[in-house]
Amino acid sequence: MTDYASILNPEQLAAATAGEGPLLVLAAAGTGKTQTLVYRVAFLVEQGLPPDSILLLTFTNKAAREMLERARRVAGDAVGDVWSGTFHHVCNRLLRRHAPLLGFRHAFIIADRDDTRKLIDDCMKELKLGGKDFPKKDVLNGLFSQAANRCRPLDEILETRLDQLAVDPGDICRIHRRYTARKMELGIMDFDDLLVNGVRLIEEHPAILTRYQQQFRHVLVDEYQDTNLLQTRLVDGLGAGYGNVMAVGDDFQCIYSWRGADFRNIMEFPTRYPAARIIKLERNYRSTPEILAVANASIAGNPRQFQKTLRATRPGGIKPLTLFLRDGREQAEAVVALIRRAHEQGRPLRDMAVLYRAHFHSIELQMELARARVPFVITSGIGVFEQAHIKDVLALLRLAHDPLDRLAFDRLLGLLPGVGPRSVAAYWQKLGSSFDSRDAAQRERLAALVKPAARLLWSTIADGLVRYHARGGQGGAAELVNDFLDHFYLAHLEANYENAEERADDVQEVAAQIGQSASVEAFLQEVALLTNTDQVDGEDSRRRADAVRLSTVHQAKGLEWPLVFIVWASEGMFPSSRSLGEVEDDTEERRLFYVATTRARDVLNICIPEWRQTRDGQAFNCRPSRFVAELPDTLLRARYGMRF
Repeated sequence: MTDYASILNPEQLAAATAGEGPLLVLAAAGTGKTQTLVYRVAFLVEQGLPPDSILLLTFTNKAAREMLERARRVAGDAVGDVWSGTFHHVCNRLLRRHAPLLGFRHAFIIADRDDTRKLIDDCMKELKLGGKDFPKKDVLNGLFSQAANRCRPLDEILETRLDQLAVDPGDICRIHRRYTARKMELGIMDFDDLLVNGVRLIEEHPAILTRYQQQFRHVLVDEYQDTNLLQTRLVDGLGAGYGNVMAVGDDFQCIYSWRGADFRNIMEFPTRYPAARIIKLERNYRSTPEILAVANASIAGNPRQFQKTLRATRPGGIKPLTLFLRDGREQAEAVVALIRRAHEQGRPLRDMAVLYRAHFHSIELQMELARARVPFVITSGIGVFEQAHIKDVLALLRLAHDPLDRLAFDRLLGLLPGVGPRSVAAYWQKLGSSFDSRDAAQRERLAALVKPAARLLWSTIADGLVRYHARGGQGGAAELVNDFLDHFYLAHLEANYENAEERADDVQEVAAQIGQSASVEAFLQEVALLTNTDQVDGEDSRRRADAVRLSTVHQAKGLEWPLVFIVWASEGMFPSSRSLGEVEDDTEERRLFYVATTRARDVLNICIPEWRQTRDGQAFNCRPSRFVAELPDTLLRARYGMRF
């Protein structure tokens, strides 16, 4: 038998070797959550429990494999028979056995993303629905997925979306009904159906539920704070037989409500399981005491949570630094200067990360890193200037400045409804293989060439170009981009992308950044160099490269670095003004800030610009983020400007 007491701390030991009954393990950041689950599995197997009576639910199959491999090294090969994997993986396993009860074959087809898009497209054509303002299939799929994962009717989801589009919600509901029927006809389940139908299986067929309640004597759930309502119904149903549900998670790190995670699941666990024991893991093995003091203070203000206090196991270090800076440009320069200093002192670039609330917060920094030739990678795998929506906007600017830019012409005209590659090629040829947006005759000629469905929209874009040239170029570049966004492109984003608002933020930030360069031409050249030569290419090389990591806080969860910068710690940026406008309080934003601070092992720098440039080129004063302003001064070091 393994000597668990020599390996685990007292709280981990209590959780791993707990007896019968429900258990809520509140695993604060950096406290050994995975280790606790690994040894819980090993302990149950060593106690003689049949491995196939243990169900381990995770959010990635990789996490499940790694946990079982570690448990196997402790308790032997029998661990391989534990039921484990993501919620969707486990539901698929159940459905392969019992799908006929729901009207599907055992060998039902799982539709991948391309299959799903094609099927939705077929339904739109069958119902004769679509058009320039109608949401595209990826957007529709995202709406259908939200309804499934939130357990809400589609029409309720639609009430909060598609503000920019004149679309009848009833038409979208008709497509959804047809899509659902077609999947049944073809024996297909999409990714969300695996979870929906897995829950249906146990809730609509008591004999099946009883069978698996009797089989699974212990149900273990990782990252419980990220579960949605469907996932919790699955856990509660399967775990009700023996009542041995072990939920491991941290309410302080519940940051995915936009993805369907329901904060109530973890908070109401003791209510749903009145006999539940609660064990708190608070010994932090990651960060210095000074960083943990900031993390503890930042989260303490949330009203509804299981109170926990991170306790350091490491010796003391330096207090986190707050950098009060003039604006976003000075912030970018300061971050680059500190990165260089740390690198010169021997710290690898890969040990440094810059975290931000939203992708558009990183645009200035990406450009400054490129200017300074400091290698960087982005956790999403693609930089802002490499994304389609930014390339669309840059095509507008490129064509405004170079009548011979055929690629920009193709991209911009291709955005118009009913205008395909053949049409664009024909337009270019008839215009004499150039298009000068300053030439009224050429603008009128192109307006006559485009199809009637696109003519009004093209006129809107052309009018913006006329105003731009009348303003003398550089001074009106931001206005050109903003006109384009307001009068044409925002509706395009709504129709084509699930995250239209975030992409619009990116466009507005690009508009604000143009004036930072010597000219529009210089800006375009700088961006071209950034996307072609200053980034590390390839997924594998990105992972191995000695390069600074740039990441949103959401994408950084579960990761850690010795040195972390949090940028734009200003009101309206972090916390996000949009998120505060959508909810009644700042509790999830506060949890995001806590997650950001707890990614740092040795050094934490928090950047607070004083001024922010708006989309129209104006500047306004920014107050420091409430999450910083509320911290006791004794926990932080403060520096002003570039004096550090």
